[in-house]
Amino acid sequence: MEGKMKTAVMLDIGKMGFEERAIPVPKEDEVLVKIEYVGICGSDLHYYEHGRIGNYIVEPPFVLGHESGGTVVEAGKNVTHLKAGDRVALEPGKTCGHCEFCRTGRYNLCPDVIFFATPPVDGVFQEYVAHEAGLCFKLPDNVSTMEGALIEPLSIGFHAARQGDAHMGQTAVVTGAGCIGLSSLLALKALGVTTVYVVDIMQKRLEKAMELGASGIINGKETDAVSKIMDLTNGRGCDLVIETSGTEICARQGIEMLVKGGTIVQVGYSASGDMNLPMGMVLDKEITIKSVFRYRHIYPLAIQAVADGKVNLKGIVTNTFELDDVQNAMDSSVNNKADIVKAVIKIS
Repeated sequence: MEGKMKTAVMLDIGKMGFEERAIPVPKEDEVLVKIEYVGICGSDLHYYEHGRIGNYIVEPPFVLGHESGGTVVEAGKNVTHLKAGDRVALEPGKTCGHCEFCRTGRYNLCPDVIFFATPPVDGVFQEYVAHEAGLCFKLPDNVSTMEGALIEPLSIGFHAARQGDAHMGQTAVVTGAGCIGLSSLLALKALGVTTVYVVDIMQKRLEKAMELGASGIINGKETDAVSKIMDLTNGRGCDLVIETSGTEICARQGIEMLVKGGTIVQVGYSASGDMNLPMGMVLDKEITIKSVFRYRHIYPLAIQAVADGKVNLKGIVTNTFELDDVQNAMDSSVNNKADIVKAVIKIS
C-alpha cells in the first residue's frame, strides 16, 4: 500500500504538530495496521510535560502513543494467522528473542526491547503502522478496536494481579485510581477477588472505581486509609495491595495495612525513583514485595476476559478526542487530571 499518512508529532515540550509521512511497508513477518484508537498513557503525558523519563530523552519531532487497536490492511508474505480485515490489538514491545530473559519466558525484561513511544522509537499517533504479526492479536467480534487499544493497560493490571497471586477469598486494596489502578481493579475482579477497596485523593476517579465494581472507596485526603482498612477488616488487614500511585505515602500505607504474610505489588513509579519504606515492619510481618515492569504472556488472557464480559474495559474511558485535536487532547489530559481518568484518541 503506497501513499502518505497523517502523523501527530511532539515538536517540543507542551507542543504538538503534524507531519505527512510515507505509509510504512510491512516486512515479511509484519502486518500493516490502520490505527483506529490510541490511548493516552501516563508516560505519554510525562514525555509531553518534561521531555524525558529517566535516561529516555525525547528528540523532536517524536511520535507518542503505544496503546493501540486497529484493522489489518496488508499482511507480509510469511504471515498466516492474520489477513486484511482482521481487527487487532497491538502489543507494543518487540524483544530480541535470544537473551536469557526471552529464553526463559520473561521477555518483558529483555534489555534490547524496541517499544513504541520510548525514545528513540516512535509511537503510534499516526494513521498506519507496520508491526510484527506475532505481536498483533486478533480481536473477537464482540471486542471493539477501542477496547483493543486498552488491552495494553489492562495487561499491566493482570500482570500485577498475577504477581500478587490474586485469588478467591482475598481482600485486596488498590492504591491509585488512574487507568492502571482501575485496570488492576478489573483484573482482580476477573480473577475472582470479590473484595477490592480503592484508595485515591481524586473523588471522580474514586466514583469511577465504584462504577467498575470496587467494594468500597477511600478518599485518602479525607480519611486515614490504614485505619479505614483495618476497620473494614475487623483489625486483620488486607491480603494484597496493588500500589499504582507511585507515591511513597501510599507504599508505606500499603505495607501498614497488610496482614502478616501479605503481599504488596509495586506498580507505580515514584517521581524520584526512590522511596523510604518501613523495612522493620516488612520484616516483622514477613511481607512479600513484588514489582511490575510492563507484562508478559497476558494479551490473549486480557482479550478473552473482555470478550467473556468479565472486564468492562469501555467503562474506564472518560474522554475521546479526534487526531486533529491532539494538542487539546494532551493539554486537557495534563491540566485536568481530576476529571479525565482515561482519554483515547480516535485516529480514523
